[in-house]
Amino acid sequence: MSAQVAAGLTPQQRGRARRAWYVYDWANSAYVTTTATVLFSPYLTAVAEAAACPGGAGEVVRDGASSCPVPLSVLGVPVAPGSLALYVVTFATLLSAVVLPAVGAVADRSRSPRRLMTGFAWVGAAAAASMVFVAGDRWVLGAVLQLVASLCLGASLVVYDALLVRLAGPEERDRVSSRGWAVGYAGGAVLLAANLVLLAQAGALGLDEGSAVRVSLLSAGLWWGAFTLVPHLGLRRLDGQPAVVVLPGREGEPPTSTARVVAGSLGQLVRTLRGAPAFPQTLLFLVAYLFFNDGVQTVIAAASIYGQQQLGFASSQLVVAILLVQVVALLGALAAGWLAQRTSAKATILGSLVVWVAVVVAGMLIPAGEFGLFLALAAAIGLVLGGTQALSRSVFSQLVPAGREAEWFGLYQSAERGTSWLGTLVFGLVFQLTGSYRPAIASLVVFFVVGGVLLLRVDVARGRADAQRVPEQPVTEPT
Repeated sequence: MSAQVAAGLTPQQRGRARRAWYVYDWANSAYVTTTATVLFSPYLTAVAEAAACPGGAGEVVRDGASSCPVPLSVLGVPVAPGSLALYVVTFATLLSAVVLPAVGAVADRSRSPRRLMTGFAWVGAAAAASMVFVAGDRWVLGAVLQLVASLCLGASLVVYDALLVRLAGPEERDRVSSRGWAVGYAGGAVLLAANLVLLAQAGALGLDEGSAVRVSLLSAGLWWGAFTLVPHLGLRRLDGQPAVVVLPGREGEPPTSTARVVAGSLGQLVRTLRGAPAFPQTLLFLVAYLFFNDGVQTVIAAASIYGQQQLGFASSQLVVAILLVQVVALLGALAAGWLAQRTSAKATILGSLVVWVAVVVAGMLIPAGEFGLFLALAAAIGLVLGGTQALSRSVFSQLVPAGREAEWFGLYQSAERGTSWLGTLVFGLVFQLTGSYRPAIASLVVFFVVGGVLLLRVDVARGRADAQRVPEQPVTEPT
């Protein structure tokens, strides 16, 4: 996938490729919203509690401790059932820190990163759809499927994010990235609305709440897999030569074997990491993003658990709240792109972090059972959610060296949505120590403050110049 191939597209072909690229956000956001954000964490928590406390788990608790104080045993380590889903996300991210940069390195050397992206997507979609079988005391199956789906989502998004550089110039990326996020929020909202109807009418359809949740989980996996076919077909024109440098005199050689590509990719990844200090602004932005995005992702991952276990809301109420987030986030992403063009992407992100701090403080103070206040909080989250994520991707795309986009986005994706580890770890530990989610949610303020302070120190213009000026070591083929 050479830059020349992408640059050779006509405006009509580029427009069609961008629309196909947008559809992948539409596809995977159904899983992110219905499964990862709303339904699966509280459902897995209920299954884990049922296994730990047979006959005594599952009741809703308001402003109190977990309904099951008996821990599970995970490889001999005691784990509170209420923390299980958060710990799975934590483990997935630790594993992602190793796997995703390597995926990016392979993608940069692949002649068809499109196929790499959709291959990971279809494996993840299969794991997501298989969550329909998580019932009874099958919390281990649920944890494994959540781990596989999370890893595959992150791997596919490494390639997806890197393709932004091939589809838009620096001056267009804020707008194109924001549109991609907006389309994603629309897709997530459509399926979530359908699942809201299903949950509300479960009794009339002869389903209990657990069965309705499992059907919703199945629908999210099928949606993700089916719509991935659009970018698989629509991005074919981006196939071609790898993005990495081709050695002089070897341009005409046939494609190397998969083993040689992987070996060469990992070797190049090591060289890139060694040369990373040449891009201090890129690294500083990545560290800042690690902190404030950990806060964002933990709020997303924990919102449904907090709403159900701490505030006493039913699953149908949580779906309404997250649906509101999706609708407002669609508008917020477009508004953020517009605002960034008139100020700067960095300033817009900093403004959103101030709102995030206010949201976390308000969430800690909201009384149990006050659904109206919870909806107001959901609207505030939606307002800043899309802009924070879309503009972060756009800024980072301008700070990475050409030809290594997927490799660097592998590092970026290690801290991306649904794979945050430090925030979920802190949240889970604070809950396990205190038995309440209120101090756990309060602990997230630190992540937004530290991330904002670090982002203030990032010089985007200097980072962009460094990425264009500093050459990376040439690629050598493995022998």
